[in-house]
Amino acid sequence: MFTLKDVFFAFILIALLILAGRFMKQKFRWIQRLYLPESIVAGAIALILGPQVLGAIATSLGGDDIWLSGGLFTEPIRTVWAQSPGIFINIVFAALFLGETIPSPRSIWRKAAPQVVFGQTLAWGQYVLGALVTMLVLIPLFGANPISAALIEIGFEGGHGTAGGMADTLVELGFPEGADLALGLATVGIVSGIVAGTALADWGRRRNFVESGAHDVEDLDGIPEMTHTETPEVRARRAELMRGLLIDPLSINFGIVGIAIIVGWLILQGLIWIESVTWGTTGFEIMAYVPLFPMALVGGILVQMALVRLGLAPLVIQPLMKNIAGLALDVVVVTAIASISLLVIGSNLGVFVILSVVGISWNVLFFLYYAPRIFPDHWFEKGIGDMGQSMGVTATGILLLRMVDPHNDSGAFESFAYKQLFFEPIVGGGLFTAAAPALIVRFGLGGLLLITGGLLVFWLAMGFLLMKQQQRQRQQAAPREQILR
Repeated sequence: MFTLKDVFFAFILIALLILAGRFMKQKFRWIQRLYLPESIVAGAIALILGPQVLGAIATSLGGDDIWLSGGLFTEPIRTVWAQSPGIFINIVFAALFLGETIPSPRSIWRKAAPQVVFGQTLAWGQYVLGALVTMLVLIPLFGANPISAALIEIGFEGGHGTAGGMADTLVELGFPEGADLALGLATVGIVSGIVAGTALADWGRRRNFVESGAHDVEDLDGIPEMTHTETPEVRARRAELMRGLLIDPLSINFGIVGIAIIVGWLILQGLIWIESVTWGTTGFEIMAYVPLFPMALVGGILVQMALVRLGLAPLVIQPLMKNIAGLALDVVVVTAIASISLLVIGSNLGVFVILSVVGISWNVLFFLYYAPRIFPDHWFEKGIGDMGQSMGVTATGILLLRMVDPHNDSGAFESFAYKQLFFEPIVGGGLFTAAAPALIVRFGLGGLLLITGGLLVFWLAMGFLLMKQQQRQRQQAAPREQILR
């Protein structure tokens, strides 16, 4: 049990931990070289100062009665932290597309088809390989839970936020250690993504695969917005809408996030009701195990479209929306890492290491093999962003993209941004990510392998058709160039 005072001090401590993370990042060069966000450093500090490290050391020296046997943080504060990731992840996903320009699906496909195919193929391959390695290695050797097959995609493609947000679902499905393993994989993914991406960027420049100028990225500040543009007309309309309102713009934007979450909750409840009166009567349940955050993302898209239609879109101030999502994500990451059970990871070390190696190998090797084939130009710049995202979070992909193309000479940033609209609602924390553990419980690993294998084949076929189309276009363009010469 905890009180409102415990909640207050729990979040005060998160703020102090983030400041400590910033200090540590400035103090130690190796942390800067890994480009680790302050929230990850803060979470690691909280984990070290908690009962599993500092508390364990104190207990070994002075017994259970010593003052630091539980670490620096009280049990109510740790309880608040343990429940925070599943709550605050809803804010992150609800705000994802609020304030963004949402083009039509046809327009997105024309501009970013290779990027969509590449990203989707990467994601479904993580499921297929996860299912195969779980079926053939992890279960026979370690007696692993079949849901382990989904952990590569949850941890690598989804990142810390998704892994933390899925904790309650995994507990309900009888796999409580899955959340700790997913968070561990997310940490491995983001570190290996940055390390491998940096090494690949250097290799690509030496092999002349990188056609854009090199750039030394100091941090994640200054990342351009995905699709948002703001004109003087938008600012004038905002001033008109807010005239006479005695309310802070931040409060309005936070209220819009709240509306998006409510819309997502209503959608989820509607789907749960439909399931209960249709296929759910047979005992087959999926929606009951789907967390709120992917529906909050859908709610955010619907609210953004409604605001545009009603002429109220200027009320959404994109930098403020980014700050709201950023603050919520910091809370998710710090509290999720602080709540990791090191004992669980240690007792499942074989499963953890094998999933890590399989995930890293697939992402890197697929990038090197497939990116030169699917992208008609600037394959390195366009591919490395997706590889980074598939091993960490979207910001990791953007970071690697900025390393090899700081001025967006290749146009890779636009296609990477547009791809998210075809990507985030489904995988990387989307609907399928949320439903995958329940699908494994209901249909088994064979069922998951059949579904994801079919989708992988579909996207590979789409890529093959796209490559044939690009080849025809090049062949048709060649005679025209000869005539012009």
